[in-house]
Amino acid sequence: MPVFEKRSQIAAPVKALFNWHNRSRTFERLSPSWQKVRVLEKKGGLEDGARMVMELQQGPFRRKWVAIHSAYIEGKQFCDEQVQGPFAKWVHTHKFLPESDTTSLIDDHIEYATPLGFLGNLVAGGYIRGLLERLFTFRHTRTQNDLMRYQAFARNGSLKIVLTGASGMVGSQLRAFLSCAGHEVISLVRHAPHPGSSEIFWDPIRGELDKTSLESVDAVIHLAGENIGAGRWTAARKAQILDSRVAGTAFLAETLAKLKHPPKVFIVSSAIGFYGDRGEEILTEESPAGKGFLSDVCQAWEKAAEPAKKAGIRVVNVRTGIVLSAAGGALPKMVTPILLGVGGTIGSGKQWMSWVSMEDLVGLYHYLIHAGDISGPVNATAPGSVTNKSFIKTLGKVLGWPTLFPLPGFMVKLLLGEMGEALLLEGQQVKPAKLEKAGFKFLYPDLESALRWELGK
Repeated sequence: MPVFEKRSQIAAPVKALFNWHNRSRTFERLSPSWQKVRVLEKKGGLEDGARMVMELQQGPFRRKWVAIHSAYIEGKQFCDEQVQGPFAKWVHTHKFLPESDTTSLIDDHIEYATPLGFLGNLVAGGYIRGLLERLFTFRHTRTQNDLMRYQAFARNGSLKIVLTGASGMVGSQLRAFLSCAGHEVISLVRHAPHPGSSEIFWDPIRGELDKTSLESVDAVIHLAGENIGAGRWTAARKAQILDSRVAGTAFLAETLAKLKHPPKVFIVSSAIGFYGDRGEEILTEESPAGKGFLSDVCQAWEKAAEPAKKAGIRVVNVRTGIVLSAAGGALPKMVTPILLGVGGTIGSGKQWMSWVSMEDLVGLYHYLIHAGDISGPVNATAPGSVTNKSFIKTLGKVLGWPTLFPLPGFMVKLLLGEMGEALLLEGQQVKPAKLEKAGFKFLYPDLESALRWELGK
C-alpha cells in the first residue's frame, strides 16, 4: 500500500501548533485557493467521532469526501479516515512533536490505496504523489506563516473583532485567519443569521443594526462593497458601486462614534484607484488623489469614515491593489486565456500594475489591527509593481505557456466600455511606503514568488 509522509519544523511551541489545528476554521486555511474544496458539513473538532463532509471539484467533476476522526490525543495527534470518497483507502495521521521551547515538528503520515489497486497506482500513482507533495508543502508553509504572524502580537491576547464582507474572497480568508489566531470574529451579514453562529444582521441602506452588539469590541474591519468588475458601468451600476461603499461606511462610522465603549480601530477597505491613471509617477500615501470615477469613489469612501475619526477612533483606509488569488478576482481571468493559448499583453502593456498576494493582504490587515501608531491611508500593495507586459510575461512563465496574443486597447473599450478602460488600460505605480517604514514583512514581495504561491506552482 502506498505511503506518503511529510515532516517539517515549525518555529512555534508544540502547544501553539496543536491549538492552531484545533480551531474551527483551520481547514479553510489549510485548503489552497488552487484546490477547489467546499465544506458541506462539519460536526465536532478533532476529537474521536468528529465528522467532516467535503466536496472536491476536479475540472467539471465533483466528488464527495466523508472523513471521520479517531486516535485523538490532546496536544499530540489525531487521525482522519475516509469513509466515502475517491480513494479505496485513506488514513491520515497528524502528529505534533515537541522539539524545543520554541520549535516543534509537524508530521503528516498517509496510507492510501487507489480504486483500481495495482493498475490504479500504475496509472495515477505519480500524479497522486505529486499532488500530495504540492498540497502538504502548501499546508506546512501556511502553518508556519500564520503562526509566525500570530506570535508577533501574542502578548495582546484574544480580541473581539467585527467584520463585514466576511463571505467575500478576502473576507473569508481574513475571517479564517483571525479565528485561527484565537480571536472572536463577529460577522455583520445582510441575511438572517444562521442559528448558533457569530453573525449579526445589518442593513446599512435602511440603517438597521443592533448597536449594542458593537459595544466594547476591539476592532471593526469593513470590507463590504459591490464588485466593481462584475459588469459594464452603466449609470445605475456606478450608483450601486458608490452607494454600497459610502452608505455602509458612513453608517458604521456614525454608529461607532456614538458608542459608549467604541473600538480602538476602524479599518476600512479602499483601493489604489484613489490615485487615478498616473503613468510613470511613483505614488505613496502622500500622493494626491487623481481623476476619474474610481478616484471619486475612493475619495468619498474614505471621507465617509470621518465621524469615527472625529470620535477619537483610529481609522485606517486600506488602499488595496490587484489581489492575487486563484480563488477569484483578476488572476483567474488572466490565467484562463493563457491556458487556452490566446493570452497576452493588454493594450500598450506599459500601464503599471500594483498587486498584493492574498497571503500578504490577510497578514497586513492583522498587522494593522495591532499597529497602534498607523492611521489614515495605507497602500496595500507589494513593493514590486510591474508593467502589464512584465506581469503577463511572468504569469506565462509560471504557467509554462506562451503569451503571444495581445488584446488591443480598442477591443477592451469595445467589449467592456469604461470599466475595461479603467481596470485594464489604466494603472498606478504604487509603493507601500507606510508599511515598509513600519517594518511589515511581505512574505511574497516579488511577482514570480507570489504567483507560484497563489497558483501552487
